[in-house]
Amino acid sequence: MKGTKRAIVSSEVAKAQISRVAEQKHSDSTYTLHFNSTSASNPHSKSLFFFSDFSSFVFPRTQRESEGETETMSKPQEEKDEEDEELQSSGKRLKCAKSFKEKGEEEEEEEEEEELEREVSLMEDTRGGLFFYPTNPTSFVVSDALELDFPIIYVNKVFQNFTGYQAHEVLGHNCRFLQYRDPHAQRRHPLVDPVVVSEIRRCLEEGVEFQGELLNFRKDGTPLVNRLRLVPIHDDDGAITHIIGIQVFSEAKIDLNHVSYPVFKETCNQLSDQSANYSLPRGQSTFTGHPEICGILQLSDEVLAHNILSRLTPRDVASIGSVCRRIRQLTKNEHVRKMVCQNAWGREVTGALELMTKKLGWGRLARELTTLEAVCWRKFTVGGAVEPSRCNFSACAAGNRLVLFGGEGVNMQPMDDTFVLNLDAANPEWQRISVKSSPPGRWGHTLSCLNGSWLVVFGGCGREGLLNDVFVLDLDAKQPTWKEVFGGTPPLPRSWHSSCTIEGSKLVVSGGCTDAGVLLSDTYLLDLTTDKPMWREIRTSWAPPSRLGHSLSVYDRTKILMFGGLANSGHLRLRSGEAYTIDLEDEEPQWRQLECSALTGIGSQSSVVPPPRLDHVAVSMPCGRIIIFGGSIAGLHSPSQLFLLDPAEEKPSWRILNVPGQPPKFAWGHSTCVVGGTRVLVLGGHTGEEWILNELHELCLASRQDSEP
Repeated sequence: MKGTKRAIVSSEVAKAQISRVAEQKHSDSTYTLHFNSTSASNPHSKSLFFFSDFSSFVFPRTQRESEGETETMSKPQEEKDEEDEELQSSGKRLKCAKSFKEKGEEEEEEEEEEELEREVSLMEDTRGGLFFYPTNPTSFVVSDALELDFPIIYVNKVFQNFTGYQAHEVLGHNCRFLQYRDPHAQRRHPLVDPVVVSEIRRCLEEGVEFQGELLNFRKDGTPLVNRLRLVPIHDDDGAITHIIGIQVFSEAKIDLNHVSYPVFKETCNQLSDQSANYSLPRGQSTFTGHPEICGILQLSDEVLAHNILSRLTPRDVASIGSVCRRIRQLTKNEHVRKMVCQNAWGREVTGALELMTKKLGWGRLARELTTLEAVCWRKFTVGGAVEPSRCNFSACAAGNRLVLFGGEGVNMQPMDDTFVLNLDAANPEWQRISVKSSPPGRWGHTLSCLNGSWLVVFGGCGREGLLNDVFVLDLDAKQPTWKEVFGGTPPLPRSWHSSCTIEGSKLVVSGGCTDAGVLLSDTYLLDLTTDKPMWREIRTSWAPPSRLGHSLSVYDRTKILMFGGLANSGHLRLRSGEAYTIDLEDEEPQWRQLECSALTGIGSQSSVVPPPRLDHVAVSMPCGRIIIFGGSIAGLHSPSQLFLLDPAEEKPSWRILNVPGQPPKFAWGHSTCVVGGTRVLVLGGHTGEEWILNELHELCLASRQDSEP
C-alpha cells in the first residue's frame, strides 16, 4: 500500500505476538497491519509486516484533554451511531463515551473494559512487555542479528526526523554512529557512558532484552537523550534473527562548552574544594580576578577528559588522579583510560590489547604494564609435532596463533613447510597447514606479521645460496597461498639479518651476512599495502657498524632500537652490547648511538649493563620499553637474566628485571614470539634444544585472563 513503512520480523512467534497485541489492545485504531510469508531484503526472514504509523501501533490514537484534541475512530456502517472516544494517560486507555443499549450489555462491556485495562497495565508495567514508553512519536529501528555488526535494515520516519539522518545514510551501518557528535568523528563522544554501551553489547551477545538511557547526537551535533529498548526476535528454531530497537528521543539539557556536566553518570559531580564550585562573574578572567581558584577545574569534564587527560601518559594520569575527587573520578573512567592508552601507545597496540581489558580493564592493564608487578614465567606443553625436526627456523605471532616456517633440517637441508599453533584451542597442538606455492626452502631468514594475518618471509639461505626474495601469505584466506612480491631493486641477498614492522604494514630489514661472508649495515623499507610495493633504502649519513644476529625493536610508532649482534670491530668480529636508534618518520632519518647508563639498587648486581650478545630476544612492550634476554653470550653470564630499557627517557638507563617462575635456560630471537602485546612465548626445551617444540616457556607481562585477579 502506498506510503507504508517496512520492518522485518523474522519468526512466526513474533508475528503471533504482534498480531495478538494488535488484535487485543488496538482493535479500533486506524493502523493497518499485514503479513507476508517472505522478505525480499532478507532471505532469513519468514514474516514481514507493514504499517503506516508506528506510533499509532505502539500507542493508540486518543483524545488529549489538555490539548483539546479529539480523533474519531472509523467504524463499520451499521455502528455509526455508536462512536467511541479514547483517553490516554500514562499509556493507559480508558473509554469515555459509548452507546448504551441495555443494561446487560453495558455490564458485560464494563467487565471486558476492566479486564482490558488490567492486561494493558500488566503489559506496561512488566519488563517482559514488547512496548513500554507512554510518550509521543517513537523511533523504530530493525537490525539484522545474523550479521556480525548488527547492521540496520529499517528505520521509520520518526527516527529520521529526530536524528537528522535519512534512511539511505544509515542502512547497512551499526547504530553506534549516534554516539558520535559529528558524522566524520573517529570515536565515541566522551560524554557517552561506556558502562551502558558495554551493557548493550553484553545483551546483544547474550540475546537478552535491554532497557536504559544513552546519550546520542543528532547529525548536526545536538545532544539527545535516547530512552532505548532492544528486543530480540527469534525464528521457529529459537535462533535470534533480528533486533528491534524502540527509541524515545528527548532533548538533552547539556551545555557541552561549560562547567559541571559529568562525563558519565557515575562521575562524581562534587568538586574537592569550594573553588571548583565557585561561579565567576560573567566576563571575568578565571586566573586574574580570583587567584585562589584553580583555573583548570573551571573547565568542563569533556574538555578535561578529551583535551587534557587523554594526552597524558598512563603514569601521569595515575599521578594527577590524586589532585582532587573530581579529577580522580575522571581518571577512573574506563573510556578515559582507554583514550589515554590509545594516545600514548597507538591504535595498533591498543587494538591488540582489547582482549586483555575485558577482564583486567584499561586502568589495571596500564598499571601492570607500567609497574611490571604481575610479570612472571610459566611453563606449559602443547600437542602435535613439527616434523621433520629442524633448527634455525623463524617464528612469529599472528593474533593468538604461532606460525613457524622453514628451518635447517638434517644435513643442512632447507625446509619449506608452514606450521601453526592455535593458542585459542582448548588443547593447542602444532599442525602443518596446506598452502599453495611454498617459497623455496630456507633457514636464517625472517618471518614477520603484517595487518594481523599477513605473513612475510624475506631472505635466508636456500639450496642455491643466499636469497633476497619476498613472499606473502594471508593466513585467513580460504586456501592460503604464498605469493612472491616484486618491487624495484631489492636488498642484497643475505641471511641472519633482522627485520621488524612499523605502522602495521611496512617491513624494515637491516644488516645480515652476504654469501661472501661480508657483514652488512644497510637499512631497507618495503610498504606492502601499496598497489606496487617498492623497496626503498633508508640512506643515512652514518650507520652503526655492520653486523648480523642483532635485534630491531619498534617503539613510539616509528622509532626503531637496534641492539647487539655480531659486529665488525676493526679487523675483528665481536659480540656487541651497544644500542642505536632511528626515527623513520623524520624527513631525513639518521642513526644515532644511545648512551645508556647503568643503575644499581637493593639486591641488584653491581653493573646492570647487558652483556654483549647475538641472536637474542628483544621484546617491544606496549608502553615503549624494551626487554632484552637470551641469545649467545660469552663468559658465565646467564642468558635468562632480563634487562629493561626505556629508550624514550631523557637519560636512558638499563635495569634488571627480577621475574618469579621457571625461565628457560636459553632463548633465541628467531624462535620467540610476542602474542597480544603481553605474552612472550619461547619455543624449545628447557635446555634450549629447538627441536623440542612441544615445550614452551611464557613470560607473562600482565595478569592472565584465566587466572584470579
